[in-house]
Amino acid sequence: MKQPAEIAQPTGKLGILLVGLGAVSTTFIAGVMAVRKGIASPIGSLTQMGTIRLGKRTEGRSPLVKDLVPLASLDDLVFGGWDIFEDDSYSAARTAGVLDEGLLEQVRPELEAITPWPAVFDRRYVKRLDGPNVKRGANKMELAEQVREDIRRFKAEKGLDRLVMIWCGSTEIFMTPSPAHQSIEAFEAGLCANDVTIPSSMVYAYAALKEGIPFANGAPNLTVDVPALMALAQQNGCPIAGKDFKTGQTLIKTVVAPGMKARLIGVRGWYSTNILGNRDGEVLDDPESFKTKEESKKSVLDYILQPDLYPQLYKDLCHVVRINYYPPRGDNKEGWDNIDLVGWLGYPMQLKINFLCRDSILAAPIVLDLVLFLDLAARVGWSGIQEWLSFYFKSPMHAPELYPEHDLFIQLMKLKNTLRYLKGEELITHLGREYYD
Repeated sequence: MKQPAEIAQPTGKLGILLVGLGAVSTTFIAGVMAVRKGIASPIGSLTQMGTIRLGKRTEGRSPLVKDLVPLASLDDLVFGGWDIFEDDSYSAARTAGVLDEGLLEQVRPELEAITPWPAVFDRRYVKRLDGPNVKRGANKMELAEQVREDIRRFKAEKGLDRLVMIWCGSTEIFMTPSPAHQSIEAFEAGLCANDVTIPSSMVYAYAALKEGIPFANGAPNLTVDVPALMALAQQNGCPIAGKDFKTGQTLIKTVVAPGMKARLIGVRGWYSTNILGNRDGEVLDDPESFKTKEESKKSVLDYILQPDLYPQLYKDLCHVVRINYYPPRGDNKEGWDNIDLVGWLGYPMQLKINFLCRDSILAAPIVLDLVLFLDLAARVGWSGIQEWLSFYFKSPMHAPELYPEHDLFIQLMKLKNTLRYLKGEELITHLGREYYD
């Protein structure tokens, strides 16, 4: 057994900086407040309800995750954020229509106290949205400085000990790395020159990392997934994670596809379609924003099924993804999957899945776990990409020379083994020969 890692205790208050106070953020905030009051349960949160096995199965040691590693208490979380609309978090939650009136009324005073700061926003990057609560500046560097001032003021006014920033804003148009993304110096020059390849999300990420704050990207945007910001994260000792919260249809894919591959069942086609009517659906109605989401959703099967290793089973897979904006559904998304399978001797089979899910209900516990685990990583002294948090993302960040791990069960094993490693516990291999030798 190795020595446990040195982990600074989570003393004081932890500030949660949310970019976008829409459906996901307000569902997260209201949920934390409801759990604090004992009127709801944090279902879906590994940090609050999950257990972790330690040692051999015969030892019977399975503490709660939050009892194994020192995580910030929900009572110590303080919320702040930016949005292009001026509504306080109670009004924004009512507009989002995710949570029922009865629950919202019980946390109304706390939600009404959280009002958004003016946001960094440019319609070039999110074409289907516009709002009045927007920052103005001579260039993007000036806007980044304004975000940093918001952060410092929030920390001082609330007496915060530590902070974490998480992007819960909309999906931006599809972008690929540019010369401005290749180094910190080039990026800062790009900010000063209003480089068009630096979208709003990158301005926030830069501000967070310059302030030494961990950052997570909950959308499929490029954001921190560029050399300049990864270097800045390392330089300033900031953990980073992303991208795109793994919620509805992709969550199901990362459960089902590993099962098909494990049994060497062929997949000829996988047709996925979604209908949703929330702000996310409206944004994704724009082809350029949809392209960003499509890339995030479609890469999952390629990496899980490994057609290069199993060409007979998966090489010619036809994978189609559709998202349709349908306002009557609001946040209650419906995802249909039709999967054409090939079994023994080439005989065809089919699997059909109809997942009627609530996007923000699935995303809220992800946000909670990410902010608590990123804060833990910062207190351990880790910086840069936190691949052990891939469990929470559709398109996990990874070292350039690696392929991303998408199998949900391998991701969970990686996460839990990281926690065991931190506490000096034996890593679980599931070999199990010691029980029979």
